[in-house]
Amino acid sequence: MATNYGSDWEIKNTGKTCTATGREFKDKEEVFSRLLFTEEGYNREDYSLDQWTDELKKTSVSSWKSVYLAPPPKHEEAFDKNDAESLLRHLMEKKNPDDKNTIYVLALMLERKRQMAEKGVDVQDSGEKVRIYEHKATGDTFIIPDPGLNLNELEDVQLEVAIALGWRPPNTEEEGEAPAEPAENDAAKTESAKEGEVPAEPEAEVPNDDDEEEDEDEFDDEAEDEFDEEE
Repeated sequence: MATNYGSDWEIKNTGKTCTATGREFKDKEEVFSRLLFTEEGYNREDYSLDQWTDELKKTSVSSWKSVYLAPPPKHEEAFDKNDAESLLRHLMEKKNPDDKNTIYVLALMLERKRQMAEKGVDVQDSGEKVRIYEHKATGDTFIIPDPGLNLNELEDVQLEVAIALGWRPPNTEEEGEAPAEPAENDAAKTESAKEGEVPAEPEAEVPNDDDEEEDEDEFDDEAEDEFDEEE
């Protein structure tokens, strides 16, 4: 279903009551949730199983079945910039357009970690997409526009986000660390390993017979000189 929407990111919390009846959900009760687009933007509704209908599904931007989890007691938590979910929520609340790529990549990371699941994709009339994620632990809905990154852009942003979360790229030269071996050496080692070859050990130096003879002659000359001095 195509819609027109703004570029804002939104987090829609799980409803505590059934939209149709107003009854409070019980902990771990199965419910149906849906998103619809109104003049005010996206709106989330939650229904008990006995109130869900095909008509509600047909008129939804996205709908899904989930389990209602009663929220734990609220307590203030310090913002942890090294936590992907904490950083995602923080950036979405700021609503800074410059963070659009970072927000999208953080959502992908949380999806890969199985903390969030994509529940649908809404396509704008212009062709732009917005991805709808559900947080598995809280049931919150994350509405995140897709910036349409190409592969190279995606890899660059992933690296930036990983570093922001405290990850350090490999082969980073620090004080006291030995410099990395040239790339060609690594390539040769990799190729040998693929072919099942065992890296050759360095060849031992073979003594030169001529050198030994010269050393013996020098020793004999020194011995004769010492013998003459004693006499």
